Amino acid sequence: MDCTKVGNLIAQLRREKGMTQQQLAERLNISNKTVSKWECGLGCPDLALWPQLSAVLEADLSRLLQGEMAPNRPDTGRIDRTRFYVCPVCGNLLTSTGKADVSCCGRPLEALKPSDSECAVTVEDVDIERYVRFDHPMEKDHYILFAAYVCDDRVLLVRMYPEQSPAALFPSMRRRGRLYFYCTRHGLQKGPLL
Repeated sequence: MDCTKVGNLIAQLRREKGMTQQQLAERLNISNKTVSKWECGLGCPDLALWPQLSAVLEADLSRLLQGEMAPNRPDTGRIDRTRFYVCPVCGNLLTSTGKADVSCCGRPLEALKPSDSECAVTVEDVDIERYVRFDHPMEKDHYILFAAYVCDDRVLLVRMYPEQSPAALFPSMRRRGRLYFYCTRHGLQKGPLL
């Protein structure tokens, strides 16, 4: 761990928050001289202080430890490039439209890579909606967690649960979009264009 890099990062984040060394020290219940020592690169925070320091500065703990906060390139706003993430512990569903460091339950998550659909998908136009049915089991240990309709300006998500009907309703859109769905055993799958 490079104390100089860590100290410079702490100083940068503290200034971005509009805090003085004294204010940061008070939030951490330490002296302002300790904060000054860190920022001068003469030492690093004690192990017990890292989680609290991360929360106060609203920065990722692993990035603080590295002493680097590399910002992502600005998001271009292309919703059709949405990335999906599913936590293997709690089943939480997360999305991003650009490169992101996503974590849940203390674990970093990788963007899901879609594969071609392994189950039959049928689409029926019903009034002003599209009724999408999946030929897929909906058992407690093997089911579709979500279905997503992704076009260039919006994402419509339908969360699904075990033992419910393997179907979803999406409003009819003027623009074509891609259907994605996530199976708890086989991962993210790419469905037909709608």
